Amino acid sequence: MRIDRAPRGHSATVTGDEGRAPERLRRGDRVSWRSHGSVAVGTVVREITERTEAAGRTVNASPNAPRYEVVSEASGGTAVHRPEALTRLDDRS
Repeated sequence: MRIDRAPRGHSATVTGDEGRAPERLRRGDRVSWRSHGSVAVGTVVREITERTEAAGRTVNASPNAPRYEVVSEASGGTAVHRPEALTRLDDRS
């Protein structure tokens, strides 16, 4: 997989997984995401599928472009991410 950087204000292009939709996440799923140069771990609070207020900001989402509200294990803070920014963690160790 290759990620091409985009100019500020534009989306990066991810190549290598064409035709593969991001995995649907559920409330309670443990996930990780990149945050300020490190990796954060937390839990999915909810899937957002319409324009709403979450994590202190307006979130533009739709059924075809959902966002996920997550809570950080380290700080307890909430954030909203696109599905492609989140990685489900396998807790079946």
